[in-house]
Amino acid sequence: MKNRFLTISLIVLFALCSKTLFAQDRSNPIHTVVPFLTIAPDSRAGGMGDVGAATSPDAFSSHWNAAKFAFIDNNSGVGVSYLPWLRALVPDINIALLTGFTRLDEKQVVSGSLLYSSLGDIPFTDISGNLIRNFKPYEFALDAAYSRLFSEKLSGAVAFRFIYSNLSGGTYSSGGEATKAGMSYAADISGFWNNDISIMEKKANLAFGLVFSNIGSKMSYSDSHSSFIPMNLRLGSALKVDLDTYNSISLAIDLNKLLVPTPPLKSNDTIIAGRNDNVSVPLALIQSFYDAPGGFKEEMREITYSTGVEYWYNNAFALRTGYFREHETKGNRRYFTLGAGFKFNSFNLDFSYLMPRGQNHPLARTLRFSMSFDIGSVSGSNKSKA
Repeated sequence: MKNRFLTISLIVLFALCSKTLFAQDRSNPIHTVVPFLTIAPDSRAGGMGDVGAATSPDAFSSHWNAAKFAFIDNNSGVGVSYLPWLRALVPDINIALLTGFTRLDEKQVVSGSLLYSSLGDIPFTDISGNLIRNFKPYEFALDAAYSRLFSEKLSGAVAFRFIYSNLSGGTYSSGGEATKAGMSYAADISGFWNNDISIMEKKANLAFGLVFSNIGSKMSYSDSHSSFIPMNLRLGSALKVDLDTYNSISLAIDLNKLLVPTPPLKSNDTIIAGRNDNVSVPLALIQSFYDAPGGFKEEMREITYSTGVEYWYNNAFALRTGYFREHETKGNRRYFTLGAGFKFNSFNLDFSYLMPRGQNHPLARTLRFSMSFDIGSVSGSNKSKA
């Protein structure tokens, strides 16, 4: 069947695994469904190379590390972000995030978010090219999280997620088998630690974040096959230094690894290197650390690196930059990012711009727009400054 649904699927796959065919070593990227869960939806993180595990808490912490909410300065807040995605190839793919949080007391915060992805309007046709119907594929993830302060320096959080993916509306059939909408249930478990320190007699704050995200059931679009969602381990650190009364700078780094089996190397359907990737979710979480056909060297290649810098003037104007790197045999996504932010009392406005390496890249000219509103402030000293 020739239809735009197949085109969109190929585009999304290409965006996540671009240039793997041209790598010098054997390409072996890891494939999952609902890849929109791995895309940075907000402008602040997007301007800093997609870092967020240990940066200072904001309204969009639900996507990166919900444990940061326990240290947030405000009693409550809401945020919305909009991301036109892959506009260099397709004009109507969009990702939007709506998030909010409220503090229960000095130690507890609850939050929720809705991440929505639209793949545009797709005409479905029969084998002769006759129009069957138009359909707008869409996916979303609905979250609810609870964050708690354990001490003046440490917090933790748990988040529960419902994921829904409707790519064909039941119109498309594969191999004579009808498709259906995919559903999955997942959870995040996260921790956040930060501490005030001094560097060359200047006030500073050092933070670390650890997040196990999207740990959940496989998703199926038919009755005969199911696929892993992007279960992920994120480890990050951030350092903020107050240069003087008006100027501060933060440095951050995140390391990410998918907790999903690596495809084995096969010959005539016989595994000759690696391990069987058709396993249960609990086994996949463990096996993902040692099942790469290329051994430890390939396992290390599955780690993506994000680095970011954020400069604030008078807590009113911010400049950001960052870099994201993925190994060429695992997708070869590599791009620089730029961003800026403005804060007017309780209103925050941010935007970012992505600059991929290479010509005619599907991620070229990617823009993100975010805004958030802070309500109330928290008194006391147990607030993050990283």
